[in-house]
Amino acid sequence: MMTTIIFAHPWHGSFNKSILDEAVNNLKQSNKDYTVIDLNKDEFDPVFRQDELALFSQGKCKDPLVEKYQKLLKQSDSLVFIFPVWWGNIPAILKGFLDKVMLKEFAYTIIDGKVGPKGLLTNIKKATVITTSDSPKWFLKYFAGNTIQGTFIKHNLKSFGIKNVKWLHCGDTKNTKKESLQKRVQFLNKIRTEKLYE
Repeated sequence: MMTTIIFAHPWHGSFNKSILDEAVNNLKQSNKDYTVIDLNKDEFDPVFRQDELALFSQGKCKDPLVEKYQKLLKQSDSLVFIFPVWWGNIPAILKGFLDKVMLKEFAYTIIDGKVGPKGLLTNIKKATVITTSDSPKWFLKYFAGNTIQGTFIKHNLKSFGIKNVKWLHCGDTKNTKKESLQKRVQFLNKIRTEKLYE
């Protein structure tokens, strides 16, 4: 089994890319098998087209990347998500990943008479969600709708059977003051030593 990193930032000069590099170095230093899904580099299309939506109820999709990603997820026991928080939420490309990859009878199933889905990705024992934003974590939680913890972690990931989730966040990412730069360096150091695998 391996750790799969899902990276959702379009610019490889970003702070998010520095986080990705540290996460990869972390796994290399720990001699852990890993793979990286770089959604933007893969040119993953997050938009559901009409003909694809017709397959959705069957748990199918026409996009060949979906099958590739699903195979990687089934081979993983740990996930790492790295993305910026835009408008208090996950980037559109990551939302499209959930819509198109986490399909019925792959990531979840519906049981008659029960409320809510039953997660099927129980092979994934640990997930780490790493986010960046201009806003601090407390603002995202208490004033911006708490979509990362409340929706992405407690609803989406839990619905897929992923229950052991840790959220790491670095705010104030565009501030150029010395203390803010030091904060980002400290955050990268944390990623370097964080246990990102099961």
